[in-house]
This record gives sequence, structure tokens and C-alpha cells, in this order.
Amino acid sequence: MEKRALVAVAISFAILLIYQYFFVKPVPPQKVQKSQVVEQKSESAPAAPQAPPIKVAPVKSIASAERNIRIETELYSAVFTTKGATIERYELKKYKDEDGNDVSLLKNPGIIPPLAIGSQDDFNLADVNFHIASPGNMHDITLDKTKPSASLVFEYTGAGVAVRRSYTFYSDSYKIEIKDEVSGLPSYWITVGTDFGIFDSKNHTVHTGPVLLKDTDRLEFTAHKLTESKIYKDNLKWIAQEDKYFFAALVPLSSVEEAKVWKLKDTPVIALEGKPGVNKFILYAGPKVYDNLKAMNVGLEHIVDFGFFSILAVPLFWVLKLFYKLIGNYGWAIVLLTTLVRIPFIPLINKSQKAMKKMQAIQPRMAEVKEKYKKDPQRMQKEMMELYKTHKVNPLGGCLPMLLQIPVFFALYKILLIAIELRHAPFMLWIKDLSAPDTLFGHLPASLPLIGGFAVGPLPLLMGLTMLIQQKMTPTSLDPTQNKMMMFMPIIFTFLFLNFASGLVLYWLMNNLFSIAQQFYVNKKVAKESS
Repeated sequence: MEKRALVAVAISFAILLIYQYFFVKPVPPQKVQKSQVVEQKSESAPAAPQAPPIKVAPVKSIASAERNIRIETELYSAVFTTKGATIERYELKKYKDEDGNDVSLLKNPGIIPPLAIGSQDDFNLADVNFHIASPGNMHDITLDKTKPSASLVFEYTGAGVAVRRSYTFYSDSYKIEIKDEVSGLPSYWITVGTDFGIFDSKNHTVHTGPVLLKDTDRLEFTAHKLTESKIYKDNLKWIAQEDKYFFAALVPLSSVEEAKVWKLKDTPVIALEGKPGVNKFILYAGPKVYDNLKAMNVGLEHIVDFGFFSILAVPLFWVLKLFYKLIGNYGWAIVLLTTLVRIPFIPLINKSQKAMKKMQAIQPRMAEVKEKYKKDPQRMQKEMMELYKTHKVNPLGGCLPMLLQIPVFFALYKILLIAIELRHAPFMLWIKDLSAPDTLFGHLPASLPLIGGFAVGPLPLLMGLTMLIQQKMTPTSLDPTQNKMMMFMPIIFTFLFLNFASGLVLYWLMNNLFSIAQQFYVNKKVAKESS
């Protein structure tokens, strides 16, 4: 029984880690609430007839040509355009890319520009030219402590349609308030855009693309899984586009009819539909800083996905940040957090290791029973249970602490994987970025099959070595063949961790060192008791 449990736990760790590393997390199952959710497929019953698209006449105003207005705040630099009253560029001043340039959440408007609106879901007002409402707003806007806020107003009239859009900016916040006053449209659509909010589209360890919050449920969408359009109604909190560390979200402050997700030219689109009239929103485009988002009190903190064990991850994340405030280094904060997490498990692990020592001691007797009754499984099971009872051994005693630690491990794994606080955070010596792989020794040649391009550094190699030492020291009742198979686990985990973030590898390394120290203590104690 112990053999099966140990093998199952080892295989489960390997499979779960490999899956989370190499594949994008699957879309979580949607809760079926007939009174709240309506998911419509393209093959379903015919929809109610829609009003024909409104043909918008060119605006005749002092701003007949497209004009750009630059917005400079302490946190971001953005370019707004009169074309559709949308955004053309958006850069974060506090975050840098690998070349030291400002992180760009929008380099070009994409297939559909951010905040495009229209009477249909093709956003037919995205291409019309608005004009700036007042001459005083014709110039670029710069905000700082002396000028903490400002507004920019666009207007459009034509073909019986009137739209007045007001943006309000703040010098010290990523929040932008939007107020749309719309008349003459049969319906009102607004989108977060197709490219807005995504800085790194190549990272497949986490979800990248559209996401919707309905009640407290995150619904994630990817292009390859979005085979038909989907519609959601009631309790819609926000829509967004996200990557690992950044996002752009549209939070409705007035009621909306529905949210729709569909694919346009193989690109997923997410949008809200409301009624003409006055519609208010908050636009947030910036980093996933959990505390700041929670302080906004509009549910945006749910964009930080701590996973299934979020009930553990949130307080552990709080402790990690507390340690950082005390010592000013996230690497040492991880070491302290690893130590703290180990403390409650010390008695259990000691008991587990003693139980495994006892199992190892009776292994020859177990082998005899298996050989003697190999043709009588029932008798074998009975004799094995008698053997356990005689020697006061619990065959699962060695597995229980490991199983209890799994939720804590995955909670910490998720924190160290997604926390933007670790992005470009240095530790010591050669480790300059805890969110990036250790690359001191460079990369494996791309010509090598399966493993080409992996980063190589001392940290994952040390982690693999300590895992091997720990395995050598740990008592086992596995037979020689199974034991040899288990010895491959350190090698597998080493290759798996080569491209993991240094912060995660550091946690695993420290955990191994604590396990080695504890196993050494138990082995010495058991040897002393036996002599």
C-alpha cells in the first residue's frame, strides 16, 4: 500500500508540474445557473432581428482631420485619438522590458481598438472621427502633484447619432473614468480591444487573453478553444485582457445587458452591451498588484488568479510581503516563508520519517510474505496486516505529511509563479530576477531534442542535487526495481525546473535542505534508540 501511495504521489507531482509548465491552464468549468447565465452558440435558435448597421456620415467640425492627444501621468504615458475616441498607445513608466524600455500595453490599436463603440458588435463608430469638445483640450495633458486630475472630452454627431465621451485621468492612479452619453443608437457596444493589456503573449505558463468576472467566477478564453460565440448575463463585474503580470479591464459602473466573447480573424474579442443613454465605466490598464486592486473595491483583485488553493495563497502572499517589508529582499523573504511553512509540519514529518524507518526494518519480512503467498492475494493481505500490527507500523504513515503539504506547495507555487512583486526583483550574487530562470551557465543548445533552449544555472542544479541526497537518506520499503525508478525523479525535476522562475526554485531548494536536516536528525535519533 505504501509503495502505491508513494509512486502515485511522485507521479502526481511530476504530471501536475509538467502540465502547469508546458500548457496554458484550461478554462475553468462554468457554473450552470439558468437564471443568470445564458451561453449562446452560433447554431442555436435564431436571434431576434437586429437593426441594420448605422451608416455614419463624416463629421463636419473644426477637427475634421484625425488628431492625437498625449496624456502624461506619474504612472503611464498614453496617446488618445479622435478616431473613434479611442487609444493608440499606452506605456507604463514604472515597469521596464528586457531592453530597459517602458512596458507597452498597446503598441498599435490592433484589429479592434480599445474602447471602440458602436450600434453593433462590429463597433461601427470606431472609424469615425470625433472632435475635441473644447478648444482648451486641444493640447497634450501632463498630470503631477500640482495638477492631480484632468478631463478630455470627445464628441460626435452624424446620421441621427450623438455621442459625447468624457475621460477623467488621475496623476497617481491607473484608473481612468469613462462617461459615454449616447443617443440615436438602437444598441450600445463597447470593447476592451483585441491587443490592449497584453505585454507578453508568448508566456504559456499562465492564461493570456480575454477574461470575464461573473459574480466571483473567473471565466477565461483562448482563441483555440473559442469555437463559437458565448454570451453571459447578470452580475457581470468586468471584462479584461490579461497576460502574466499586466492587464486592461473595463468595469461597468452602470447596468449592462450582457457580455459577449467571440472570434474575429482568429483573434478573441470580448465586449459589453448596454443601452443608449449615460454609461459609466472604470478603465484600468496596468500591473496586477493585488493590494492596490483590492483597494479599488470593484472586484479587480480577482484578476490575480491564485488558483484552487487561494484560501491558503492569499494569507501566505501577505506574509511574504510582510517579510519583504522587514528585510527588503524577496529572496530572503522566500527563505523565511519556507522556514515558517515548515514549522507546523515538523512533528508530523518526524513521525512520518520514523514510520518509514520501521517499514524499512520489516522490509525483508514483507518480501518473505509476498513470496510465500504470491498465489493467494487474500492470504498475503491478511499476513501483511498482521505484520503491520505486530510491529506497530502504519503503511500510510509516511505518506500523510506529504499529502498534507501538497495544498501548501501549490499555493506557494502559484504565488511565486504570478506575483508581479517578484518581477525583476534581485536576490543575491548572480540572481538578478527572481521571476526569471537562472541563466548563469547560459542555455542548452537548441539542437538537443526536447530540451533545447532551456536555461541552465546553479540554482536548479543544486535543487536536483539536494533532492537526490534527500531521496538517498529517506527510508523506503520499495523493492529495488521501484526504488531505481524513483531515483529518476530528481533528474526529471531538475530538467523541469531549469526554466522555472528562480524564486520558485529557491523555495524548492530551501525545502529540500530543511528536509535533509530533519531526516539527518531523525536517522540519528532512531539509530541511538536502536543501539
